[in-house]
Amino acid sequence: MNRPLRARDLGFACGNISAGTCNSIADVPGVRVGHRTLIDGDLRTGVTAIVPHGGNLYREKPVAAVHVLNGFGKSAGLVQVEELGTLETPIVLTNTLSVGTCCTALVRHAIAQNPDIGRETATVNPVVFECNDGYLNDIQALAITEADAYAALEAASSQFAIGSVGAGCGMSTFGFKGGIGTSSRRLDLDGQHYHLGVLVLSNFGRPGDLRLPDGRIVSPSSVLDGTVTEKGSIIIIAATDIPLSDRQIKRVIRRSGVGLARLGSFWGHGSGDIALGFTTANILSHDEKATLVGLQILNEDRIDLLFEAMADATQEAVLDALVAAGSMTGRSGHHRPGLFDILKSLSPEA
Repeated sequence: MNRPLRARDLGFACGNISAGTCNSIADVPGVRVGHRTLIDGDLRTGVTAIVPHGGNLYREKPVAAVHVLNGFGKSAGLVQVEELGTLETPIVLTNTLSVGTCCTALVRHAIAQNPDIGRETATVNPVVFECNDGYLNDIQALAITEADAYAALEAASSQFAIGSVGAGCGMSTFGFKGGIGTSSRRLDLDGQHYHLGVLVLSNFGRPGDLRLPDGRIVSPSSVLDGTVTEKGSIIIIAATDIPLSDRQIKRVIRRSGVGLARLGSFWGHGSGDIALGFTTANILSHDEKATLVGLQILNEDRIDLLFEAMADATQEAVLDALVAAGSMTGRSGHHRPGLFDILKSLSPEA
C-alpha cells in the first residue's frame, strides 16, 4: 500500500511540540484503529473502530471523559461516560442512521467476551459516535450491518489508513472531501516519554471558512458569499498514556475547540462537535474487591503542556483528513473536491 499524503507533506505541521513516531493516535501504546469501508453504487460510508487496549475492556476499563462543544448529534453511550468516567467497549464511529446497528454489534462483542453481562453482572455501555454522510452517501439505504462493525474491530491495528476510509468515506469538511485524520504529540514528563494522540472523524465547517496554518483562506468554489450555513459534525477521540483523572481528561479535551477555531470553525447551530478522551495509564477493574483504590494523576501545574498538545494535534488531524481524502463523487453525482487538488490548481508547485 502506498503511504497516504499527509498534512506535514504540505508543510501543515501545527504547533511547536514534537509529533510521535507515527504522528498517530496509535503512538499511544496499545491503541489500535480499524476500518470497514463501503463503496458501491450510491454508497459512500463505513465504520471505524478505536480499541483502547488489547485486553478485555469490559473488565479493565480505561478512565475516560466526554465534552460536547455543540450537541447536534445522535451519539450513544455518552451519559454513562460522563457519570462514571470510564469506557467499557471499543469506540465505534459511523454514519448517523447506523448508530443503533453498531451499538448492537458492540453489545454482542462484549457479551461474547463476558457471558455474565446482564445476568450475573451489570449490562454494558456501548459507545458509538456519528456524523451525517448523506450528501455523498445514500444514508437511507441503512447499508451498515453488524458484520461491518465486527470487520472494523477485527481490522484494528497500530497501522491504519486515513482519509476517505471507514466512517470517513462519505464525509465533507469546509466544502472539501473530509474523513479520518490523526496526529500525536510526544510529551516528556519527569524524564519519561509519553504521548497524546488524536483521531478525528471530520465532517464540519462552512465552505470558505477554512484557514490553513500558513494563513491562506481556501474554498472549494470561487465565490465566498457567506450564505451557506455551518453544519455537519466532528468527532474527536483523544488517547494518552499519561495518568489523568476523568476530570483532568475533560479539561484536556475541551482544548480540541482551540484547534477547530484555528481552522475557521465556530461550531454552528447544526453542527455536532464532540470530544472523548481516555487514558491507558489508569484502568479500573470491573471485578475490583478493594473498598479504596488508588489512581496516579498529573500535577495540574504541568497540564498546560497537554492543553497545547490537544489544540495542536486536533488542528493537524483535521488537516490530515483533508489532505489524505482526495476528491470524491457519490450519491446522485454529488461531488466534493479534495483539498490537495484545489491547492495544486492554485499553485502548480504544491
